[in-house]
Amino acid sequence: IAAQLINMENASSVKEFILLGLSENQGVQKICFVVFLFFFMVIVAGNLLIVITVISSQCLNSPMYFFLCYLSFVDICYSSVTAPKMIADFLVENKTISFVGCIAQLFGVHFFGSTEMFILTVMAYDRCIAICRPLHYTSLMTRRVCGQMVIYSWVGGFVHSLVQTLLTTQLPFCGPNKIDHYFCDVHSLLQLACTDTYAVGITVVANSGMVSLSSFLILVTSYVVILVSLKSQMSEGRRKALSTCGSHITVVILFFGPCTFIYIRPSSNLSEDKSVAVFYTVIAPMLNPLMYTLRNEEVKSAVRKLWSRKVGNG
Repeated sequence: IAAQLINMENASSVKEFILLGLSENQGVQKICFVVFLFFFMVIVAGNLLIVITVISSQCLNSPMYFFLCYLSFVDICYSSVTAPKMIADFLVENKTISFVGCIAQLFGVHFFGSTEMFILTVMAYDRCIAICRPLHYTSLMTRRVCGQMVIYSWVGGFVHSLVQTLLTTQLPFCGPNKIDHYFCDVHSLLQLACTDTYAVGITVVANSGMVSLSSFLILVTSYVVILVSLKSQMSEGRRKALSTCGSHITVVILFFGPCTFIYIRPSSNLSEDKSVAVFYTVIAPMLNPLMYTLRNEEVKSAVRKLWSRKVGNG
């Protein structure tokens, strides 16, 4: 990839890109700086709290929390690819990013974004097994199986991102170099390439569509099976199962909805795209910890124990 980037940078006359950001209004940018800095601090603190709580708590050792720990870690990485640059750019007039930095950001967004999709899909499958086959759950969802699922999620994310990045780096960029977005993404770069990008655009959409739709179909299938299974269960068990799944469904809608809207169609309106992108790069990672802690008594109890232990030691 490094050699490919060097060759591509040499072939292109564009050595850096200018990000137009969310707004060009100075007053709005100052407000956005405060708001998004707060959002990013909540993302890091909230998700880090979940990671530390799951790792240090003996009672949160089920596969569900194992996956939740990785989801929170991915959320921190995912937001860190775009949010710090976006926040810093609110304070400067010249919002530039180098060619290599731009491609690295493109890779990171797709790598962590698709990995999150796969982990959310795995979590839906885990809930499906737990609710529909409770007697076989421990034998089916062993530590080894869970570990393999997480590894497959990371590998799947890497392969998807590699394809998107290599397709984009094949294109020549000879000007203009202004990107109407707050981070480097595939659609915005395709519009700047000084060649016909129709075939690459179709391939990019097909690649993203395959990842999004296949994951979404598995998710929907899992929840249809869960709902059918819950019909035969007692009301107390049904209520507990729906409460557990409710958080996951909310997170899935917040993340998959905007992602699917952006990536399974050729982009025509970048200013619309960047507004929608805020939901899956900032809002969803920020709300994930709240969804899983506020609606989950086990996590809330573990956080309280962890906090009291730290205060006691302090």
